[in-house]
Amino acid sequence: MANSLNATVPLKNLSDGLPSDGSLVAKNVVQFFKIGKTRINVLNSVNVHVPSGERIFLCGASGAGKTTLLYVLAGLERPAMGHVLVGGLSLYDSSPAVQARIRNVFLGYVFQHFNLLPELTALENVALPSQIAGKLDRDRAAELLDKVGLGHRLHHLPAELSGGEQQRVAIARALTNEPQILFADEPTGNLDPITGKEVMELLLNVTAEAGKTLVVVTHDQHLAQMGDRCLTIHAGSIVDSNGS
Repeated sequence: MANSLNATVPLKNLSDGLPSDGSLVAKNVVQFFKIGKTRINVLNSVNVHVPSGERIFLCGASGAGKTTLLYVLAGLERPAMGHVLVGGLSLYDSSPAVQARIRNVFLGYVFQHFNLLPELTALENVALPSQIAGKLDRDRAAELLDKVGLGHRLHHLPAELSGGEQQRVAIARALTNEPQILFADEPTGNLDPITGKEVMELLLNVTAEAGKTLVVVTHDQHLAQMGDRCLTIHAGSIVDSNGS
């Protein structure tokens, strides 16, 4: 997964084969794993429709399948069966080159573990996706850090930042290439409740301001009520879909 995310992708003719908007659709998605001869079902014919610009939460107990569903929707894990459409484009039916281009340019990722490179400053970490894509833009990186409240911490290393500050850097990094869809997997899992709420509010605000689609995995029902809709997953199936 790391190799595909970090591969250098040329930015010529980006309109060729790229999604048309930030909508997200899963059709009859099935995922399972095998341990020896035993098949373990993780997702059972899941169907999801997320209109462009909607902010949804995937909720459920540990092991329900919510993180697997996010990884499948995000192009990080091919499903055993079914289709994922990103902006009308069938993601896993596209060529590996198009899939890599979509991941690097059209989609953004925020994880529970901040995954910042310890030897790089906040500014360098945020600018890294643009460098990988062949269009290094330090000015945009600085603007994004200012937007998430860290304009005064540009040249600090991750070890010099608090957990909440590191997650803010990670959010800014995810926005660097102006993705249409942002995925966040338990982005507050390593933060205290107050800092976690602040980070979630930031994530919701920056995506709403830019009209981006947001998909968040969380086990915190209180945080989940902050989005437009909560999809509750139980034993690999969506059992409830409620607006907040």
